[in-house]
Amino acid sequence: MKQDHSSVSVATLKAVLDAFNAHDLDLIMTFFSDDCVLEMPRGPDPWGRRLVGSSAVREGLRTRFSGIPDVQYKDDTHFVSGETGVSQWTLRGTSADGQPVEVRGCDFFTFENGKIAKKDSYWKIREVGS
Repeated sequence: MKQDHSSVSVATLKAVLDAFNAHDLDLIMTFFSDDCVLEMPRGPDPWGRRLVGSSAVREGLRTRFSGIPDVQYKDDTHFVSGETGVSQWTLRGTSADGQPVEVRGCDFFTFENGKIAKKDSYWKIREVGS
């Protein structure tokens, strides 16, 4: 189903999160522009791993779902100011190798013409036993 994302709002951010929790890549990608950028929380550079273009972003998100097959984003809050949106959440799931994952994180969104032009993702780094 085609989604109308002409205005940026807290409801838009909640709908994006709902699509992530449903693991619905087709629906998720309706929120993104064709030339979108996704900066993953991990990677070789200070900004993590940067994926450019809808095909690369789709593949990066697919790997998130395969790496943490039961991933869910809960305990969420959202706000919007102009063309910028922020979502905070707790990610919970189990990695593909059976390890539990629970981290607090946030996404900074930049919107252009009602679509996500950039999603910049951050996770808290957990130190077990500290």
